Amino acid sequence: MVLGNRGRGFSSTVFGPLARLLVRWRVSPDAVTVAGTVAVVAASLTLLPNGYLVAGALVLGVLVLTDSIDGIMAREVHGDTPRPYGEFLDSTLDRFSDGAIFAGLTLFFVLRTDGATRTWGVAAAVGCLALGGLVSYARAKAQALDVVAKVGIAERADRLIVALVATLLVGLGLPEAVLVAALGLLALASLWTVGQRMRVVRHALVGERAR
Repeated sequence: MVLGNRGRGFSSTVFGPLARLLVRWRVSPDAVTVAGTVAVVAASLTLLPNGYLVAGALVLGVLVLTDSIDGIMAREVHGDTPRPYGEFLDSTLDRFSDGAIFAGLTLFFVLRTDGATRTWGVAAAVGCLALGGLVSYARAKAQALDVVAKVGIAERADRLIVALVATLLVGLGLPEAVLVAALGLLALASLWTVGQRMRVVRHALVGERAR
């Protein structure tokens, strides 16, 4: 998996012209970051809970694909110069976006399903919400300790793609159990990724003494 790493070249090619246009219009990369987050949160908490799964998946898919525009803009303006606040803002608001998507799916199960589908759907969606945040936290904490822990089978892009594709398929007519199963597997993959990152950090900080 790890689709996020492989998609950066694609994003730069597709969205580079738009990013450069926004730079010429003197739009701030941080403003694009904030606007994108507001759009994701609004779409997640209106479309998904109301059962508009196809529209929600498509709109959110487009917004997720365009998430790299602010980064391209920053490189156009600042080159390779580090932008600590911009990186902090982008990473922090990504957590808002991810949380809104899985919160929207949680509300969908609460409001639009019943019985075992509701029970397991809510559990899987909440699991994705909590464990996805833990995946990001593990990487950030490792970075604070000067350890690179960018490993795992469920990075952010992977989690969002799986969740949105499953949402789209259910919206197109597949059983809701498909979404429950996809989210359940995604939660397990996130947990496994946390374990992988913990192992990398332990090896880096303890080394041979851990064996």
